[in-house]
Amino acid sequence: MSATPITWFEIGTDRPEEAERFYGDLFGWTFNEEGSADGGSYRVTGAGGDTGIGGGIRATGGTSPNYAILYAEVADVEETCRRAEAAGAQVVVPARTTPTGLTLAQLIDPVGNRLGVFASPPAQG
Repeated sequence: MSATPITWFEIGTDRPEEAERFYGDLFGWTFNEEGSADGGSYRVTGAGGDTGIGGGIRATGGTSPNYAILYAEVADVEETCRRAEAAGAQVVVPARTTPTGLTLAQLIDPVGNRLGVFASPPAQG
């Protein structure tokens, strides 16, 4: 069993309403609009409930190709990026922290696939 689970997915599309309708009709997923840091649309779903992973649909506005990406939850995003680069990956979205404290980055693996990594914000105590 891996200590680095895939715990999030993201679907980027220039037709977010159509994607939301498709996944809602097909799987019964419901979405809540949470917005994104750049002011765009980001719709979040719990998807698989207690046994699946959560995810979201990002509206691209036609500024990038449509995509699907898996995110692995890691302890340290910047260290993971360094290790990935040493193993032949390329960091294409450098580590950044969202207003909610989530840190994330995106990589291209050595064979050309996009992979996201993220670390949850520290627990408030």
